[in-house]
Amino acid sequence: MHERTDSPQATTLRFLGAANTVTGSRYLLQTPQRRILIDCGLFQGYKFLRERNWKPFPVDPASIDAIVLTHAHLDHSGYVPALIEQGFTGKVYCSAGTAALCGILWPDAGHLQEEEAEFQNRHQISKHHPALPLYNEDQARQALHSLHVVNTHTPLRIGDIEILLQPNGHILGSCALSVNAAGKTLFFSGDVGRPHDALMHAPQPPLPADYLIVESTYGNRQHENVDVETKLADLINTTARKGGAILVPAFAVGRAQLVLYLLHRLRSSRRIPNLPVYLDSPMAISVTDLLHHHRDQHRLTDNECEQMCRAVHYTRTADESRALNDLTMPRIIISASGMATGGRVLHHLKYLLGDDRNVILFAGYQSGGTRGARLVGGEKEIKIHGRFYEVHARIENLDSLSAHADCDEIVQWLRHLPSAPKKTFVTHGEPEAADAMRVRLQNEFNWEACAPDQGDSFTL
Repeated sequence: MHERTDSPQATTLRFLGAANTVTGSRYLLQTPQRRILIDCGLFQGYKFLRERNWKPFPVDPASIDAIVLTHAHLDHSGYVPALIEQGFTGKVYCSAGTAALCGILWPDAGHLQEEEAEFQNRHQISKHHPALPLYNEDQARQALHSLHVVNTHTPLRIGDIEILLQPNGHILGSCALSVNAAGKTLFFSGDVGRPHDALMHAPQPPLPADYLIVESTYGNRQHENVDVETKLADLINTTARKGGAILVPAFAVGRAQLVLYLLHRLRSSRRIPNLPVYLDSPMAISVTDLLHHHRDQHRLTDNECEQMCRAVHYTRTADESRALNDLTMPRIIISASGMATGGRVLHHLKYLLGDDRNVILFAGYQSGGTRGARLVGGEKEIKIHGRFYEVHARIENLDSLSAHADCDEIVQWLRHLPSAPKKTFVTHGEPEAADAMRVRLQNEFNWEACAPDQGDSFTL
Protein backbone atom coordinates (compact mmCIF):
# COMPACT_ATOMS: atom_id res chain seq x y z
CA MET A 1 0.00 0.00 0.00
CA HIS A 2 1.49 3.34 -1.06
CA GLU A 3 1.90 6.04 1.55
CA ARG A 4 -0.51 8.92 0.99
CA THR A 5 -0.22 12.06 3.12
CA ASP A 6 -2.35 14.48 1.08
CA SER A 7 -6.09 14.47 0.45
CA PRO A 8 -6.99 11.47 -1.73
CA GLN A 9 -8.77 13.83 -4.13
CA ALA A 10 -5.96 16.41 -4.38
CA THR A 11 -3.39 16.83 -7.11
CA THR A 12 -0.27 18.36 -5.60
CA LEU A 13 3.17 19.45 -6.75
CA ARG A 14 5.97 19.44 -4.18
CA PHE A 15 9.42 20.94 -4.74
CA LEU A 16 12.07 18.64 -3.30
CA GLY A 17 14.99 20.21 -5.17
CA ALA A 18 16.02 22.93 -7.64
CA ALA A 19 14.05 25.39 -5.49
CA ASN A 20 16.01 28.63 -4.99
CA THR A 21 19.08 26.70 -6.08
CA VAL A 22 20.37 25.55 -9.46
CA THR A 23 20.88 21.91 -8.53
CA GLY A 24 19.14 18.79 -7.24
CA SER A 25 16.15 18.83 -9.60
CA ARG A 26 13.31 16.82 -7.96
CA TYR A 27 9.57 17.51 -8.33
CA LEU A 28 7.04 15.23 -6.66
CA LEU A 29 3.68 15.11 -8.47
CA GLN A 30 0.83 13.36 -6.68
CA THR A 31 -2.67 12.65 -7.99
CA PRO A 32 -5.52 10.62 -6.49
CA GLN A 33 -4.04 7.51 -8.16
CA ARG A 34 -0.30 7.98 -8.55
CA ARG A 35 2.82 9.54 -7.10
CA ILE A 36 5.63 10.24 -9.59
CA LEU A 37 8.94 12.07 -9.41
CA ILE A 38 9.90 14.43 -12.22
CA ASP A 39 13.71 14.29 -12.25
CA CYS A 40 15.80 12.73 -9.51
CA GLY A 41 19.01 14.74 -9.38
CA LEU A 42 22.03 15.07 -7.14
CA PHE A 43 22.63 18.26 -5.18
CA GLN A 44 25.99 19.73 -6.18
CA GLY A 45 28.02 22.83 -5.31
CA TYR A 46 28.00 24.24 -1.76
CA LYS A 47 28.60 21.76 1.04
CA PHE A 48 25.22 22.47 2.66
CA LEU A 49 23.58 21.49 -0.64
CA ARG A 50 25.68 18.35 -1.12
CA GLU A 51 24.75 17.26 2.38
CA ARG A 52 21.10 17.05 1.27
CA ASN A 53 22.04 13.98 -0.78
CA TRP A 54 22.67 12.13 2.49
CA LYS A 55 19.43 13.07 4.22
CA PRO A 56 16.48 10.62 4.24
CA PHE A 57 14.19 11.20 1.28
CA PRO A 58 11.17 13.33 2.30
CA VAL A 59 8.69 10.59 1.32
CA ASP A 60 9.01 6.82 1.41
CA PRO A 61 10.83 5.92 -1.84
CA ALA A 62 8.77 2.73 -2.07
CA SER A 63 5.63 4.88 -2.33
CA ILE A 64 6.79 6.50 -5.60
CA ASP A 65 5.25 4.79 -8.62
CA ALA A 66 7.68 6.05 -11.27
CA ILE A 67 10.36 8.58 -12.13
CA VAL A 68 10.40 10.56 -15.38
CA LEU A 69 13.68 12.24 -16.38
CA THR A 70 14.00 15.38 -18.47
CA HIS A 71 17.65 14.59 -19.24
CA ALA A 72 20.77 12.80 -18.02
CA HIS A 73 22.85 15.50 -16.33
CA LEU A 74 23.58 14.32 -12.80
CA ASP A 75 21.76 17.22 -11.16
CA HIS A 76 18.64 15.84 -12.86
CA SER A 77 19.24 12.07 -12.87
CA GLY A 78 22.18 11.19 -10.62
CA TYR A 79 20.22 10.46 -7.43
CA VAL A 80 18.29 7.53 -8.97
CA PRO A 81 20.77 4.84 -7.80
CA ALA A 82 20.62 6.23 -4.25
CA LEU A 83 16.80 6.26 -4.29
CA ILE A 84 16.77 2.64 -5.43
CA GLU A 85 19.05 1.73 -2.54
CA GLN A 86 16.47 3.36 -0.24
CA GLY A 87 13.59 1.28 -1.57
CA PHE A 88 12.31 2.71 -4.88
CA THR A 89 11.27 -0.20 -7.13
CA GLY A 90 9.41 1.52 -9.98
CA LYS A 91 10.37 2.29 -13.55
CA VAL A 92 12.46 5.27 -14.66
CA TYR A 93 11.16 6.67 -17.94
CA CYS A 94 13.25 8.79 -20.32
CA SER A 95 14.21 9.33 -23.96
CA ALA A 96 16.60 7.02 -25.80
CA GLY A 97 19.39 9.61 -25.71
CA THR A 98 18.95 10.10 -21.97
CA ALA A 99 19.06 6.35 -21.33
CA ALA A 100 22.26 6.05 -23.37
CA LEU A 101 23.89 8.89 -21.43
CA CYS A 102 22.77 7.55 -18.05
CA GLY A 103 24.49 4.31 -19.02
CA ILE A 104 27.72 6.32 -19.05
CA LEU A 105 27.14 8.91 -16.33
CA TRP A 106 25.77 6.81 -13.47
CA PRO A 107 28.56 4.19 -13.32
CA ASP A 108 31.13 6.96 -13.68
CA ALA A 109 29.53 8.89 -10.82
CA GLY A 110 29.58 5.77 -8.64
CA HIS A 111 33.21 5.10 -9.54
CA LEU A 112 34.25 8.68 -8.76
CA GLN A 113 32.45 8.54 -5.41
CA GLU A 114 34.29 5.32 -4.56
CA GLU A 115 37.62 6.88 -5.56
CA GLU A 116 36.94 10.03 -3.54
CA ALA A 117 35.98 8.02 -0.45
CA GLU A 118 39.09 5.83 -0.82
CA PHE A 119 41.33 8.91 -1.22
CA GLN A 120 39.82 10.57 1.86
CA ASN A 121 40.25 7.40 3.92
CA ARG A 122 43.84 6.88 2.75
CA HIS A 123 44.82 10.47 3.60
CA GLN A 124 42.49 10.72 6.61
CA ILE A 125 40.99 14.01 5.43
CA SER A 126 37.33 13.18 6.08
CA LYS A 127 35.32 13.83 9.23
CA HIS A 128 33.64 10.48 8.64
CA HIS A 129 35.38 7.24 9.55
CA PRO A 130 35.27 5.61 7.17
CA ALA A 131 34.17 7.95 4.36
CA LEU A 132 31.61 6.16 2.18
CA PRO A 133 30.28 6.78 -1.34
CA LEU A 134 26.62 7.74 -1.71
CA TYR A 135 26.50 4.74 -4.07
CA ASN A 136 29.16 2.69 -5.79
CA GLU A 137 29.74 1.76 -9.43
CA ASP A 138 28.07 -1.65 -9.11
CA GLN A 139 24.94 -0.10 -7.57
CA ALA A 140 24.86 2.46 -10.38
CA ARG A 141 25.07 -0.29 -13.01
CA GLN A 142 22.26 -2.21 -11.31
CA ALA A 143 20.14 0.97 -11.34
CA LEU A 144 20.37 1.09 -15.14
CA HIS A 145 17.95 -1.87 -15.29
CA SER A 146 15.20 0.49 -14.09
CA LEU A 147 15.44 2.64 -17.26
CA HIS A 148 12.62 2.39 -19.80
CA VAL A 149 12.83 4.31 -23.08
CA VAL A 150 9.91 6.46 -24.22
CA ASN A 151 9.72 7.88 -27.72
CA THR A 152 9.34 11.64 -27.99
CA HIS A 153 5.86 12.93 -28.94
CA THR A 154 4.38 9.57 -27.87
CA PRO A 155 2.07 9.66 -24.81
CA LEU A 156 3.17 7.71 -21.74
CA ARG A 157 0.34 6.64 -19.42
CA ILE A 158 0.97 6.11 -15.68
CA GLY A 159 -2.42 5.65 -14.01
CA ASP A 160 -4.26 8.98 -14.19
CA ILE A 161 -1.13 10.75 -15.48
CA GLU A 162 -0.21 11.15 -19.16
CA ILE A 163 3.20 12.49 -20.17
CA LEU A 164 4.62 13.69 -23.48
CA LEU A 165 8.37 14.16 -24.04
CA GLN A 166 9.29 17.09 -26.29
CA PRO A 167 12.93 17.79 -27.35
CA ASN A 168 14.29 21.01 -25.87
CA GLY A 169 17.89 21.11 -27.16
CA HIS A 170 20.46 21.37 -24.33
CA ILE A 171 22.13 17.90 -24.62
CA LEU A 172 21.46 14.56 -26.31
CA GLY A 173 18.06 13.23 -25.30
CA SER A 174 17.03 16.31 -23.34
CA CYS A 175 13.28 16.95 -23.24
CA ALA A 176 10.65 19.17 -21.73
CA LEU A 177 7.64 17.33 -20.31
CA SER A 178 3.98 18.00 -20.98
CA VAL A 179 1.98 16.35 -18.20
CA ASN A 180 -1.75 15.80 -17.84
CA ALA A 181 -2.29 14.89 -14.19
CA ALA A 182 -5.88 13.98 -13.33
CA GLY A 183 -7.16 16.71 -15.65
CA LYS A 184 -4.58 19.35 -14.68
CA THR A 185 -1.97 20.19 -17.35
CA LEU A 186 1.63 21.00 -16.42
CA PHE A 187 4.65 21.82 -18.54
CA PHE A 188 8.15 21.21 -17.15
CA SER A 189 10.76 23.07 -19.16
CA GLY A 190 13.69 20.92 -18.03
CA ASP A 191 16.93 22.69 -18.96
CA VAL A 192 16.17 24.80 -22.02
CA GLY A 193 18.73 24.69 -24.82
CA ARG A 194 19.84 27.59 -26.95
CA PRO A 195 18.21 28.52 -30.28
CA HIS A 196 21.52 28.86 -32.16
CA ASP A 197 23.74 26.30 -30.43
CA ALA A 198 26.48 25.07 -32.78
CA LEU A 199 25.93 21.47 -31.70
CA MET A 200 22.31 20.93 -30.64
CA HIS A 201 19.02 21.66 -32.38
CA ALA A 202 16.90 24.53 -31.10
CA PRO A 203 14.33 23.66 -28.41
CA GLN A 204 10.86 22.91 -29.75
CA PRO A 205 8.16 25.40 -28.67
CA PRO A 206 6.53 24.92 -25.27
CA LEU A 207 3.08 23.34 -25.11
CA PRO A 208 0.09 25.00 -23.43
CA ALA A 209 -0.45 24.22 -19.75
CA ASP A 210 -2.33 25.33 -16.65
CA TYR A 211 0.90 25.25 -14.69
CA LEU A 212 4.38 26.07 -16.00
CA ILE A 213 7.59 24.98 -14.26
CA VAL A 214 10.48 26.85 -15.91
CA GLU A 215 14.22 26.86 -15.24
CA SER A 216 16.12 30.06 -14.50
CA THR A 217 19.82 29.13 -14.53
CA TYR A 218 20.52 32.38 -16.40
CA GLY A 219 17.34 34.09 -15.21
CA ASN A 220 19.16 37.37 -14.54
CA ARG A 221 21.88 37.25 -17.18
CA GLN A 222 22.49 37.40 -20.90
CA HIS A 223 25.26 35.42 -22.55
CA GLU A 224 28.19 37.53 -23.64
CA ASN A 225 27.75 38.66 -27.23
CA VAL A 226 31.18 37.69 -28.54
CA ASP A 227 32.61 35.79 -31.46
CA VAL A 228 33.43 32.61 -29.56
CA GLU A 229 35.77 31.23 -32.23
CA THR A 230 37.78 34.45 -32.37
CA LYS A 231 38.13 34.63 -28.59
CA LEU A 232 39.09 30.96 -28.39
CA ALA A 233 41.65 31.39 -31.19
CA ASP A 234 43.18 34.44 -29.46
CA LEU A 235 43.53 32.56 -26.16
CA ILE A 236 45.14 29.55 -27.83
CA ASN A 237 47.53 31.59 -29.96
CA THR A 238 48.63 33.80 -27.06
CA THR A 239 49.20 30.80 -24.77
CA ALA A 240 51.05 28.81 -27.44
CA ARG A 241 53.45 31.71 -28.06
CA LYS A 242 54.29 31.76 -24.32
CA GLY A 243 54.85 27.99 -24.31
CA GLY A 244 51.90 27.37 -22.00
CA ALA A 245 49.12 24.80 -21.81
CA ILE A 246 45.37 25.31 -22.15
CA LEU A 247 43.27 23.27 -19.72
CA VAL A 248 39.55 23.16 -20.45
CA PRO A 249 37.49 21.79 -17.53
CA ALA A 250 34.53 20.77 -19.67
CA PHE A 251 31.32 18.94 -18.93
CA ALA A 252 31.74 15.48 -20.40
CA VAL A 253 28.25 15.70 -21.91
CA GLY A 254 27.80 18.45 -24.48
CA ARG A 255 30.48 21.03 -23.77
CA ALA A 256 33.45 18.73 -24.36
CA GLN A 257 32.01 17.84 -27.76
CA LEU A 258 31.30 21.49 -28.60
CA VAL A 259 34.88 22.47 -27.73
CA LEU A 260 36.20 19.65 -29.95
CA TYR A 261 34.02 20.89 -32.80
CA LEU A 262 35.19 24.50 -32.41
CA LEU A 263 38.83 23.38 -32.30
CA HIS A 264 38.24 21.36 -35.48
CA ARG A 265 36.84 24.47 -37.21
CA LEU A 266 39.75 26.63 -36.05
CA ARG A 267 42.35 24.08 -37.15
CA SER A 268 40.65 23.55 -40.51
CA SER A 269 40.70 27.29 -41.19
CA ARG A 270 44.32 27.51 -39.92
CA ARG A 271 43.42 30.10 -37.30
CA ILE A 272 45.31 28.20 -34.60
CA PRO A 273 48.51 26.14 -34.71
CA ASN A 274 48.24 22.37 -34.87
CA LEU A 275 48.69 21.83 -31.13
CA PRO A 276 48.12 18.37 -29.70
CA VAL A 277 44.59 18.07 -28.27
CA TYR A 278 43.90 15.54 -25.52
CA LEU A 279 40.43 14.46 -24.50
CA ASP A 280 41.22 13.25 -21.00
CA SER A 281 37.91 11.84 -19.82
CA PRO A 282 36.75 8.28 -20.52
CA MET A 283 33.19 9.48 -20.05
CA ALA A 284 33.59 12.35 -22.54
CA ILE A 285 35.15 9.89 -25.01
CA SER A 286 32.14 7.59 -24.69
CA VAL A 287 29.70 10.50 -25.04
CA THR A 288 31.54 11.72 -28.15
CA ASP A 289 31.05 8.28 -29.68
CA LEU A 290 27.30 8.59 -29.04
CA LEU A 291 27.10 11.53 -31.46
CA HIS A 292 27.48 9.02 -34.30
CA HIS A 293 24.53 6.96 -33.01
CA HIS A 294 22.09 9.83 -32.44
CA ARG A 295 22.49 11.85 -35.60
CA ASP A 296 18.88 13.09 -35.50
CA GLN A 297 19.51 14.91 -32.21
CA HIS A 298 22.29 17.31 -33.20
CA ARG A 299 23.39 19.50 -36.09
CA LEU A 300 26.65 17.76 -37.11
CA THR A 301 26.98 15.59 -40.20
CA ASP A 302 28.66 12.19 -40.09
CA ASN A 303 31.70 13.74 -41.79
CA GLU A 304 31.91 16.56 -39.23
CA CYS A 305 31.71 14.04 -36.38
CA GLU A 306 34.50 12.01 -37.92
CA GLN A 307 36.71 15.00 -38.75
CA MET A 308 36.49 16.62 -35.32
CA CYS A 309 37.60 13.39 -33.63
CA ARG A 310 40.39 12.50 -36.05
CA ALA A 311 43.08 14.81 -34.64
CA VAL A 312 42.25 14.24 -30.97
CA HIS A 313 44.28 12.02 -28.65
CA TYR A 314 42.03 9.98 -26.36
CA THR A 315 43.59 9.34 -22.94
CA ARG A 316 41.59 6.50 -21.47
CA THR A 317 43.78 5.22 -18.64
CA ALA A 318 44.93 6.90 -15.44
CA ASP A 319 48.57 6.38 -16.47
CA GLU A 320 47.97 8.13 -19.79
CA SER A 321 46.29 10.99 -17.94
CA ARG A 322 49.17 11.39 -15.48
CA ALA A 323 51.66 11.39 -18.36
CA LEU A 324 50.08 14.60 -19.72
CA ASN A 325 51.54 16.50 -16.79
CA ASP A 326 55.06 15.41 -17.79
CA LEU A 327 54.74 17.16 -21.15
CA THR A 328 56.39 20.54 -21.58
CA MET A 329 55.20 21.71 -25.01
CA PRO A 330 52.06 23.80 -25.62
CA ARG A 331 48.98 21.56 -25.58
CA ILE A 332 45.22 21.59 -25.09
CA ILE A 333 43.73 19.28 -22.47
CA ILE A 334 39.96 18.85 -22.23
CA SER A 335 39.07 17.11 -19.00
CA ALA A 336 36.03 16.67 -16.75
CA SER A 337 34.49 17.83 -14.54
CA GLY A 338 33.25 21.10 -15.97
CA MET A 339 33.07 22.86 -12.59
CA ALA A 340 36.30 21.26 -11.30
CA THR A 341 34.41 19.44 -8.57
CA GLY A 342 36.18 16.11 -9.10
CA GLY A 343 37.76 13.78 -11.62
CA ARG A 344 41.01 13.96 -13.54
CA VAL A 345 40.88 17.71 -14.08
CA LEU A 346 41.87 18.22 -10.44
CA HIS A 347 45.25 16.56 -10.98
CA HIS A 348 45.91 18.80 -14.00
CA LEU A 349 44.92 21.87 -12.01
CA LYS A 350 47.48 21.01 -9.34
CA TYR A 351 50.22 20.99 -12.01
CA LEU A 352 49.07 23.96 -14.10
CA LEU A 353 47.61 26.55 -11.71
CA GLY A 354 50.99 27.79 -10.50
CA ASP A 355 52.39 28.80 -13.93
CA ASP A 356 51.32 32.14 -15.42
CA ARG A 357 51.97 30.85 -18.95
CA ASN A 358 48.98 28.52 -18.66
CA VAL A 359 45.27 29.18 -19.20
CA ILE A 360 42.41 27.49 -17.37
CA LEU A 361 39.44 27.93 -19.70
CA PHE A 362 36.00 27.15 -18.30
CA ALA A 363 33.22 26.50 -20.79
CA GLY A 364 29.91 27.29 -19.18
CA TYR A 365 27.93 27.87 -16.01
CA GLN A 366 29.77 27.53 -12.69
CA SER A 367 27.50 26.77 -9.73
CA GLY A 368 28.17 28.63 -6.50
CA GLY A 369 30.41 26.75 -4.11
CA THR A 370 32.33 24.85 -6.81
CA ARG A 371 36.05 25.24 -7.49
CA GLY A 372 35.11 26.51 -10.93
CA ALA A 373 33.05 29.34 -9.46
CA ARG A 374 35.84 30.23 -7.02
CA LEU A 375 38.47 30.28 -9.75
CA VAL A 376 36.31 32.36 -12.10
CA GLY A 377 35.56 34.64 -9.13
CA GLY A 378 39.25 35.42 -8.78
CA GLU A 379 40.36 33.45 -5.71
CA LYS A 380 44.15 33.27 -5.45
CA GLU A 381 44.35 29.97 -3.56
CA ILE A 382 42.31 26.87 -4.27
CA LYS A 383 42.03 23.79 -2.09
CA ILE A 384 42.42 20.46 -3.90
CA HIS A 385 42.66 17.11 -2.12
CA GLY A 386 43.21 18.73 1.25
CA ARG A 387 45.97 21.12 0.15
CA PHE A 388 45.97 24.74 -1.08
CA TYR A 389 47.45 25.70 -4.47
CA GLU A 390 48.34 29.24 -5.52
CA VAL A 391 46.63 30.50 -8.67
CA HIS A 392 48.97 32.17 -11.16
CA ALA A 393 47.50 30.77 -14.38
CA ARG A 394 45.14 32.93 -16.40
CA ILE A 395 41.50 32.06 -15.65
CA GLU A 396 38.89 32.54 -18.37
CA ASN A 397 35.26 31.51 -18.78
CA LEU A 398 33.63 31.34 -22.20
CA ASP A 399 30.18 31.65 -20.69
CA SER A 400 28.60 31.91 -24.13
CA LEU A 401 29.45 28.23 -24.64
CA SER A 402 26.80 27.37 -22.06
CA ALA A 403 24.14 24.83 -23.07
CA HIS A 404 21.51 26.85 -21.15
CA ALA A 405 19.31 29.50 -22.71
CA ASP A 406 19.91 32.91 -21.16
CA CYS A 407 17.14 35.11 -19.77
CA ASP A 408 16.25 36.66 -23.13
CA GLU A 409 16.27 33.29 -24.89
CA ILE A 410 13.98 31.75 -22.26
CA VAL A 411 11.54 34.65 -22.55
CA GLN A 412 11.54 34.41 -26.36
CA TRP A 413 10.91 30.66 -26.09
CA LEU A 414 7.97 31.23 -23.74
CA ARG A 415 6.40 33.72 -26.17
CA HIS A 416 5.35 30.68 -28.22
CA LEU A 417 2.84 29.68 -25.53
CA PRO A 418 -0.63 30.29 -27.00
CA SER A 419 -2.13 31.29 -23.62
CA ALA A 420 -0.97 32.30 -20.17
CA PRO A 421 -0.56 29.58 -17.53
CA LYS A 422 -2.69 29.90 -14.40
CA LYS A 423 0.53 29.88 -12.38
CA THR A 424 4.23 29.73 -13.18
CA PHE A 425 6.85 28.23 -10.88
CA VAL A 426 10.38 29.54 -11.48
CA THR A 427 12.96 26.91 -10.48
CA HIS A 428 16.51 25.70 -11.10
CA GLY A 429 18.22 29.01 -10.46
CA GLU A 430 20.13 30.77 -7.71
CA PRO A 431 17.81 33.02 -5.66
CA GLU A 432 18.73 36.22 -7.54
CA ALA A 433 18.29 34.53 -10.93
CA ALA A 434 14.99 32.88 -10.07
CA ASP A 435 13.55 36.08 -8.63
CA ALA A 436 14.67 38.14 -11.62
CA MET A 437 12.90 35.71 -13.96
CA ARG A 438 9.80 35.75 -11.75
CA VAL A 439 9.66 39.56 -11.88
CA ARG A 440 10.26 39.61 -15.61
CA LEU A 441 7.45 37.14 -16.34
CA GLN A 442 5.10 39.18 -14.17
CA ASN A 443 6.07 42.49 -15.79
CA GLU A 444 6.31 41.41 -19.44
CA PHE A 445 3.57 38.76 -19.59
CA ASN A 446 1.42 39.70 -16.59
CA TRP A 447 1.68 36.09 -15.41
CA GLU A 448 1.23 34.96 -11.82
CA ALA A 449 4.68 33.63 -10.96
CA CYS A 450 6.54 32.52 -7.85
CA ALA A 451 9.94 31.05 -6.97
CA PRO A 452 9.15 28.17 -4.58
CA ASP A 453 11.33 27.23 -1.62
CA GLN A 454 12.70 23.78 -0.83
CA GLY A 455 9.85 21.57 0.37
CA ASP A 456 7.03 23.87 -0.75
CA SER A 457 3.85 22.04 -1.80
CA PHE A 458 1.04 23.41 -3.97
CA THR A 459 -2.43 22.03 -4.55
CA LEU A 460 -3.23 22.33 -8.25
